[in-house]
Amino acid sequence: MNSNTYYELYRSSSVGVTLTDTLDDLIMQGRIDPQLAMKVLSNFDRSITEILSEKVKANLSFKGHLDTYRFCDEVWTFLIKDVTFKLQNTQLVHTDKVKIVSCNSKKPGEA
Repeated sequence: MNSNTYYELYRSSSVGVTLTDTLDDLIMQGRIDPQLAMKVLSNFDRSITEILSEKVKANLSFKGHLDTYRFCDEVWTFLIKDVTFKLQNTQLVHTDKVKIVSCNSKKPGEA
């Protein structure tokens, strides 16, 4: 990954999907060029990655049953069933299944 490339993980979040839908609408209306939309999405990828790594300091722990895992292209994916999350304030949250995607957080050139 070069210094100008970021994971596109957050494009599938509710904010990312809404941004993508809005950009698609603007392209269809002829109000922006597709190249500008791609630049906006690249800036979104960079911004959300930097903000989450700098500003979010919350912790949680979880327990569950590992159903499936895989490692491909430097990305780990875990599918976990019957998961209980314990938040910082000791609140418990339960869900039937969760998918965790884990990518390298190091920037290129960092040790």
